[in-house]
Amino acid sequence: MTWLLVCLTLAVASLFYVFYLPGKLFLGPEKTRAAYLRERKEAVYENLRDLNFEYKAGKVPDADYASLKSSLQDEAATLLAEIARLESGVASAPKRPKS
Repeated sequence: MTWLLVCLTLAVASLFYVFYLPGKLFLGPEKTRAAYLRERKEAVYENLRDLNFEYKAGKVPDADYASLKSSLQDEAATLLAEIARLESGVASAPKRPKS
């Protein structure tokens, strides 16, 4: 009987420890779409640098290098275009007249 009580107490304490949420949670700053795109752009640039290094080291065949480089450059161009669109939209957004 004592073992059952000890096991039950331990199970309840474990569940409380795992699932308890404090009153305030720090979720960090909220990311905007532009901030996400800038982070993604940096990741794509880093991938391009890594790909160039691997190619120069002889680890990537010519055909694979060309296709990977092309896809990464296309993604970078898409990201840059969307970043420019967002930034120009924010900077030159016309104010709507009040009705």
